[in-house]
Amino acid sequence: MGLANKLTLLRIFLVPVFIIFIGYNEPLYALITFLVAGLTDALDGYIARKRNEVSYFGKIIDPIADKTLIISAFIFIYNSNFILKFPFWFVVLVISRDIYILAGSFLIYLIRGSLQIKPSIFGKATTFLQIFIVLIVLTINIFPQIKELYFIYQIFLYLTTSFIIISLLHYSYEGFNQIKNY
Repeated sequence: MGLANKLTLLRIFLVPVFIIFIGYNEPLYALITFLVAGLTDALDGYIARKRNEVSYFGKIIDPIADKTLIISAFIFIYNSNFILKFPFWFVVLVISRDIYILAGSFLIYLIRGSLQIKPSIFGKATTFLQIFIVLIVLTINIFPQIKELYFIYQIFLYLTTSFIIISLLHYSYEGFNQIKNY
């Protein structure tokens, strides 16, 4: 197993550590863990390409690691004792989008026997915004006295919501085209 896949596995192992820090109302340690996990995400792809370590295992486990971290962040921050949490409707929207995309991908695979996965710019932007809003919420819970952060949070809550919807519509369009052109 190459270094890239080891970094991805490290990200998966950091998820329970991140959740524990949230559960014990330690947003600073949760933020540090989230940042380290994010760093492993950036490094594993770079290392895999640079060292020619791109593998089938890596292509499967990397998005699983990403989604595990992101979805855990939304669920556990929502259920935390933090000062600022995500609204319930937002958590439902984040999780529903991923379930919808997964179910659609499975359906396409059943119909066609194959699946062409092409990450879109909207999907990448959505992921970036989801990560960024987690960072904002953790930061607010570390520094609740900085009132400007609440305004930034509101902007990114609705910006992220918009991109979740746009990416969902885009992936739906692409999925229907794969079925239609079969």
